[in-house]
This record gives sequence, C-alpha cells and structure tokens, in this order.
Amino acid sequence: MKAVVLAGGYATRMWPITKDRPKMFLPVGEHTVIDEIFADLEADDRVDEVFVSTNERFEETFAAYLDESEFEKPTLSIEETVEEDEKFGVVGALAQLVEREGVDDDLLVVAGDNLISFDLAEFTDFFEEKESPILAAYDVGSLERAKSYGLVELDGDQVVSFQEKPDDPKSTLVSIACYCFPAETLPDLETYLADGKNPDEPGWFLQWLQSRQAVHAFTFDGAWFDIGTIGSYLDAVEYALDGESLVDDGATVTDSEIGDVVHVMDGAEVTDSALERTVVFPNATVTDADLTETVVDEHARLDGVSLTDSLVGEYTSVIED
Repeated sequence: MKAVVLAGGYATRMWPITKDRPKMFLPVGEHTVIDEIFADLEADDRVDEVFVSTNERFEETFAAYLDESEFEKPTLSIEETVEEDEKFGVVGALAQLVEREGVDDDLLVVAGDNLISFDLAEFTDFFEEKESPILAAYDVGSLERAKSYGLVELDGDQVVSFQEKPDDPKSTLVSIACYCFPAETLPDLETYLADGKNPDEPGWFLQWLQSRQAVHAFTFDGAWFDIGTIGSYLDAVEYALDGESLVDDGATVTDSEIGDVVHVMDGAEVTDSALERTVVFPNATVTDADLTETVVDEHARLDGVSLTDSLVGEYTSVIED
C-alpha cells in the first residue's frame, strides 16, 4: 500500500504565520500535526511508501524537514504551483501524483493539516475488511459547522448519499480528508476529471464513485481538528495540551499570568504579561502585554499592547507609543 499526505495548501487565512511556513509545521503541543501522521504511517508495515504532496514554494522547507526527521518512508512529490490561484484542486493534484509517481497499489490519502484521534492503522484495518473505497466520517455536532463540509448519510456503514457543503444540512456527520482507494479505482480519478467534474473537493469524487460502487465510512468518536484558522489551530493546541499550558524549558516567563491553553516555546521571553489561549513561538519577546486567542511568531516583539484574536508575524514589532 502507498500513502499520500496532502500538504499543498497555502493557508492564506492564517497569514502571516503560514505565509512562509506550511501550516502542517505549526506546533501542536510537543509535536506537529504532520509528525503524528508520519508516525502512524511509519509504524504500519502495510504502508511501504509515503508521498508528501506539496507545492514548489514549500519544496525546500519540506526537503529540509524530512532530511532532519527520523522518518524513513516519506518522499516529496511536487505540484508545479507557487500561488493559491495556480492549484489544481485536491482531486486534480491527486490524479497528477498517481500518474507522476506511477502508483498502482491500494492508496491511503490523508490531509497533513488534520489532527485526528484515531491511529491510521485502524482506518487501514477497516479498508481491508470492506475491500472498497472508504472515507472517515465524524459528527461535528453542529448544523452551522456542517455547512462547511461534505455530509454523508449512511445505511449501517455504507454511504448512501452525499451533500457537499450544503446551505441546509440534514445531519452533522461529515466526511473528513482521510480516504482509502483500492488500486483498481485509481484510474477513475482521470475518468472523473475527463468528464469535467469538480477537481477541488474529494467529496465530489467520492460521491461520483458512490453512484458506481459501494463506498463505506469509518466513523469515529474522539477528536478531529481541521486546522485552517486561528480558532481551529488553538482548539487543536487545547486538545494536545489537554486544556493545560506548557512553558518549554528554554523559555523565560517572569511576573506573568499564564492562563489556560498557553504554549511558550524555547527562547521566548514573557515579562509582566497576561496570556490566555495563546502560542508564543521561539525567540519572541512579550512585555507588559495582554494576549488572548493570539499566535506570536518567531522573533516578534510585543510591548505594552493588548491583543485578541490576532496573528503576529515573525520579526514584527508592535510597541505602544
């Protein structure tokens, strides 16, 4: 079996902290999201190769990361894009990767920015049991939130219908970006695209497949975070930290109030400040500040300010006059 980790997005909603950094490398507790995915795939002997699908802009960043990591299976597969408006869509990029890499095995596909509470080996077990295309499905518990995703209706564990980002959702069970495809279905990617179908959302491809053959859903409880906004990122940090806070050994915190869900990283300095649901990256300096729902990037400097729901880019200085 081969695996693809989708890591080609530009995460424009989280700029500036993701302008020059893949969002998969954002720290979530003591690890990153993509570390958790790689660890699962590394441990599963059924997966013999992992393709990391990313873009030309982040090629060097990923190459350096993989060279320094402990993981042996991942290799890069590069989309020829450098800007958001050049992207092929997820289905288009996946079809190109299958052709580019000559993939003709069963294929596990997972988004590199998804924090999920199940081990991917459980997902592969389910795939082997069903011998059909499968997807992972999660109850988001909110009709409003469900509008942003592809909804699935099940008969047992078989998918019987889809709603892709509906204005009036009928349920809260959504398909997340985690799929397995039998080898014989991979040519269907090109057939689907040749028919002029939507290349952007994998849910549309699964819906098209479901009209032709059985598709099953692996449902799970626990947690799932689709990291694409400051709120979803901090929610993932909260889950990883179990609602607690973490001050790395190499950080300095002096005369400050550290509330819940705060991570102050190595080399950062926090003085005379109050932090709540905030992440302070390495070598940032926070002085006499009040921060809530905020992410402070590396080498940023904050002094005498109060910020809420904010992203502060690297080397940025925000200082009260």
